[in-house]
Amino acid sequence: MSRILEYYNQFDEWGRLDREPIEFQVNWHYIKKYLPETGRVLDNGAGPGKYSMKLAREGYKVTLTDLTPKLVEVAKGKAMEFGLEEQFEGFYAVDARELKMLEDEQFDASLMLGPMYHLQEEKDRVKAVQELYRVTKKNGFVFIAFMPRVRHILTSLLSPENWKPNNNMETIVQFSHSGCFNHTDEGRFTGAYYFNIEDINPFMEAQGFENIQLIGSNAGTILNNDSWNYWKDKGEQELQKVIDLIIEKGTDPYILGISSHLLYIGRKK
Repeated sequence: MSRILEYYNQFDEWGRLDREPIEFQVNWHYIKKYLPETGRVLDNGAGPGKYSMKLAREGYKVTLTDLTPKLVEVAKGKAMEFGLEEQFEGFYAVDARELKMLEDEQFDASLMLGPMYHLQEEKDRVKAVQELYRVTKKNGFVFIAFMPRVRHILTSLLSPENWKPNNNMETIVQFSHSGCFNHTDEGRFTGAYYFNIEDINPFMEAQGFENIQLIGSNAGTILNNDSWNYWKDKGEQELQKVIDLIIEKGTDPYILGISSHLLYIGRKK
């Protein structure tokens, strides 16, 4: 966990969603579709609180948790900067597997858009999802982010030197079986777990959730900078059409494998 904390202490996660705004727009489109009109929402593993601020602006009462104390402080600062502190019911530096300070069935809906990336042990993944189940009200919706294994295999093949130790076929094949990725370069994204797409729904069902939808959050990451610049140069309207198409195609099951992140939507039975 120390290397993961080290990474998030120096990584600009707020800026990542600014640099990859499509992911945020796709996720928000589908989160908003299933959120109750009002209520209390947990943003568990929220990082600096990009989604929390949006929820607060929309009038929800938000509780924010994250493993990294520095990011929780950033989120507090953002809430004050935007004049949203009254919408927040708490900011906690806490592990997603142990939400002890939160009561059973406290939230009308819950987000967990990060912790599942870093739980390499099955028992820890189960623990985190069980905690989310515990604190969410019956029939409440949950929104959980996963990373698909097949996409990281393709990414490793495309840019092997950028994803060491996946710069040789033996390691890539090992990764394809385990889903566990530990970067050999210092300060890089590490301690990660990638799911086989076909395992996500059964895994969530086994923890007591009804599967609603699985969304490709950012299939747009297959486009390189030149591609994006081409569409940007076409003007605001044309670019928006690209974004709208990516949002619309987010529900297409055939796009899941090329999206670097997935959004699972489920309901507590």
